[in-house]
Amino acid sequence: MSDIRFQNRPVLPAIGCGTLLLLSLFLCLLPFVLVDAMQEAFSRLHLPAFAAFPALVGIFAGSLINIPLYRVARTTEQPELLGGPFLIGAFAPRFRRMRTETIVAVNLGGCVIPLLIAIWQVIHLFAASAPAWTALVIATSANIYVCFKAARPVPGVGIMMPGFVSPLTAVAVTWLMLSADSPDRASVAFVAGILGPLIGADVLNLRTLERLSTGVLSIGGAGTFDGIVLSGVLAALLV
Repeated sequence: MSDIRFQNRPVLPAIGCGTLLLLSLFLCLLPFVLVDAMQEAFSRLHLPAFAAFPALVGIFAGSLINIPLYRVARTTEQPELLGGPFLIGAFAPRFRRMRTETIVAVNLGGCVIPLLIAIWQVIHLFAASAPAWTALVIATSANIYVCFKAARPVPGVGIMMPGFVSPLTAVAVTWLMLSADSPDRASVAFVAGILGPLIGADVLNLRTLERLSTGVLSIGGAGTFDGIVLSGVLAALLV
């Protein structure tokens, strides 16, 4: 009879360390993968060679720059604990009205540069055929509507929306409207992917965010990893 012995070895810590190592490796490789993906997307968007690399660098470096647009002032009630003689009223908070403001800004790398690239695509599409223009209008309108319905303003956080809703909507409508051999599919999908979350999720919910948020409200403030950039890049890659 064979002698089988079970040893109680700590398995979970080893699994945890391995998972942590893989996660760290993934985070280290993610910027390189993202750069390659963005370069491939830009190559499909008819960008000149002299403009593609500065646009890529501008998106990464510009993610640190917020451009203020305007300020929204409002008054809010803040609880204040006041203690009188012999601690009378010490546990009865009073509310004091305080004046606060929200600075509404746009992020250079997460909003301005992608929007400029989208405008360049629209200019390029001026010379395109009527089906491309029809697909652009329908895909952009559909994505704006879907993003508006999917977006949820969260106090202190901003706009929350499933990350793949916008690019998949832009790609699906573009596929339906344009044939596989159309040279304008990437441009149409990119513009729809950019304008969908920008208008549908951010601009149309701006009034709600102004009431919920404090401090700085930055459109595209997550920079390279913002939904506006990722939506456009993924849409251009998936068509």
